[in-house]
Amino acid sequence: MIGGVVHQHNGLKTAALLGLLSGLILLAGRAIGGRSGLVFALFIALAMNGYSYFFSDRLALRSMRAYPVSEVQQPRLYAVVAELAASMRMPMPALYVSPTEAPNAFATGRNPRHAAVCCTEGILALLDERELRGVLGHELAHVGNRDILISSVAATLATVITFLAHMAQMAAMFGGFGRSDDEEGPGLIGGLLFMIVGPLAAGIIQMGISRSREYQADASGAQLTGDPLALASALRKLEYGVQARPLVESPQLAPTSSLMIANPFRGGAGLGRLFSTHPPIPDRIARLEAMAGYPR
Repeated sequence: MIGGVVHQHNGLKTAALLGLLSGLILLAGRAIGGRSGLVFALFIALAMNGYSYFFSDRLALRSMRAYPVSEVQQPRLYAVVAELAASMRMPMPALYVSPTEAPNAFATGRNPRHAAVCCTEGILALLDERELRGVLGHELAHVGNRDILISSVAATLATVITFLAHMAQMAAMFGGFGRSDDEEGPGLIGGLLFMIVGPLAAGIIQMGISRSREYQADASGAQLTGDPLALASALRKLEYGVQARPLVESPQLAPTSSLMIANPFRGGAGLGRLFSTHPPIPDRIARLEAMAGYPR
């Protein structure tokens, strides 16, 4: 059974980080337009969260041009997912394949009854059955832990904060900053501060949420399959495979990228790596090897 004290701790940590993101949106609205700005920002946050809750799965699959597959079309994929889903006592998720050579996989959907698992053609060609089972265990752990919804909401909230920062910039350019008609907005200083700090803070918090959930899915997936080294081996191949065939960064792929098992874009260095939503693969492999009893 996937659960226990560690899952409870991760759940509380994630809830706190999501609360911080929502709080940033409310602070942004107040900084831009006082009480009326706060109400406007709250409306945006609620609307975007609702949209993300119901449609994030469709958007993610569409961004990867994924198509549904059956047991006849993908017998190996279907057999592994069916076995793992039965072990977790969860409904069989819908299966999709993305027509790209970039090796990757992700799960999406707001809950286990509306879940979908997508593999790229690249990952199906790259991994053997044992490694693929490790990856799919990771993805089904995301489903069981409700990580897909959490990651989608976090990405949406971060996008709203960036949008509000752009609004603040436009307001500053056209002289719209200042106190609102209720005379409670902090005006120019607060607005300028949010323009600088807001998107940076949102990125750091989103990164924290995503990394926490990836580490937990690695551990939960390894527990589900009983084979931590299979996932470790898959991650080694994916690290090189993604570098050889990275996806091209685009606004449409940005939310989906945080759902994938490996960063689908060409890995950066320095600050780019520091602010990645994915934990470093060598760290993930080390944790999985420790689970298998390998000495550090």
